[in-house]
Amino acid sequence: MIHAIDHVVILVHDLAAAMNDYASLGFTVTPGGVHADGATHNALVAFADGSYLELIAFRREAPDHIWWRYVAEGEGLIDVALLPDAIDDDVTAARMRGLDMTGPFSGGRERPDGVRIAWKTARPATPDLPFLCGDVTPRDLRVPTGAARLPPNGVTGIARVLVATRDPAVSAARYRALLGIEGTTVAAGVSFELGASAIVLTALNERHRREGPCALELRGGASVDLDPAITHGVPIRLGT
Repeated sequence: MIHAIDHVVILVHDLAAAMNDYASLGFTVTPGGVHADGATHNALVAFADGSYLELIAFRREAPDHIWWRYVAEGEGLIDVALLPDAIDDDVTAARMRGLDMTGPFSGGRERPDGVRIAWKTARPATPDLPFLCGDVTPRDLRVPTGAARLPPNGVTGIARVLVATRDPAVSAARYRALLGIEGTTVAAGVSFELGASAIVLTALNERHRREGPCALELRGGASVDLDPAITHGVPIRLGT
């Protein structure tokens, strides 16, 4: 069963600069390490609900990488990962409901302390859908724990991820196939609840010209919209 938002992926050009900027906003930022292919490295902003923001940057040109195509567009929110209980079973179930998916594929990275972690990912065919990220090694090795999940700004987790789609009704059918649950109609579009969080499908507009995640609402902290110049292009609202 797919039961939670695992993390969101934020592409940045300079990882060290992005880490400093997010820290200046009151987030606790933990270095993540270099991914197994050597093309990218990351840092994580973890929350008490178990979700996290992944700040990721390319270390070299990587035309074959799934996220390389976003580099030309600039920094910003580029993807969402969901947490499955058993990724192989969840991929099989989604396929039986008619969804085209690839994987699972093996992935991993080496943390700065030398600990190697591993996971599997699986990905639907369309960019309006999130991918799945299931752990092979214990999840606590991948996601920071303890004080790292208690940022000074008071944020406790991801409340909502807004996803821009060409046709929310068509995308909603794909989400039903992926998740095996029904969505609910809300003012912004169609909402799919995942524990205490939700993914909300909304129509493309002049601000969001491509399908995929377009904004974050975080739970806790003072009610404020963060400056996109400091969040590296990501619309983030606190205090939801």
